[in-house]
Amino acid sequence: MSDHDPAPDEITRGLEATLFAAEEPLSVDQLCAHLGDCEKSIIRDALKSLEAHYANRGVHLVERGKRWHFETAPDMAHLLRREKEQVRRLSRAATEVLAIIAYHEPVSRAEIESIRGVQTSSGTLDVLMEAGWIKLAGRREVPGRPVIYATTPDFLDHFGLSSRRDLPGIDELRASGLLDPVDEAFEEAMSPDNEEHDGEESDDEESDGEESEEDEAEASRSGEPQSGEPQSCEPAPSPE
Repeated sequence: MSDHDPAPDEITRGLEATLFAAEEPLSVDQLCAHLGDCEKSIIRDALKSLEAHYANRGVHLVERGKRWHFETAPDMAHLLRREKEQVRRLSRAATEVLAIIAYHEPVSRAEIESIRGVQTSSGTLDVLMEAGWIKLAGRREVPGRPVIYATTPDFLDHFGLSSRRDLPGIDELRASGLLDPVDEAFEEAMSPDNEEHDGEESDDEESDGEESEEDEAEASRSGEPQSGEPQSCEPAPSPE
C-alpha cells in the first residue's frame, strides 16, 4: 500500500485482524457478532474490499461455503510444500458415496444405496466423516426418519470449490476421462436412438409372427399338414 492510499477504516481493520487470528473460517453472521453486531451489508462490503486488496498478494482472502478465511496463494504453494506429504486415498466405494452426496445432498443411506445399486457399509460413511468431508444433516421426515448426509465446508475447501454450483458437469467429467466406461455404455444403451432401433426390431418380430400365423391358417384350409404336426402312417386296406 502506498503512502497516498487511504487508511482502511476500523471495520475493515477489525475484519482483517479477526480473520487472521481465527482458528477456523468464519461466516458473515459470526463476524458481525464479533465486531459488535455490525450490519451485514457493511461487513460484506468490507470483505469484498479485503478480497480485492489481497487478490495479488501471497495470501488470499477467500469464501468457501459462505465462510471466509485466509489461504496461501496457489502460485506460492510450492514454497510451503513439505517434502513428506500424507496421502489420503479413498476406496472406490468411498469415492462413489462422496460423489453421490455432493451431487444429491441431503441424501439418506437408502437413497445412496439405490443410486449405487449395492449396499453401503457404515465404515465407508465413517471414513468420509472422519475426513471431515460429510456430516449428519438431520433426518428425513418420512416413516422411520432416516439420517441424511451432506457435504461440509471442509469438502469445498479441500477441492477448491466456492459452492456446490462449481462441481463439474457430466460433459466436463467425460472430457476428463473420469466417467466409467460401463456408465458410458449404459447411457448410450438408454439413449432415444437406441430405443427407436429396439422398437423397429420389435415391430419386425411381430410382423414375422403375423405372417407365420397366416401361413398356418392357409395350410389348414387347403388340407395340407402343418409343419410340426405328425402325419398318419396307417397302411392302406388291401383289396379283397
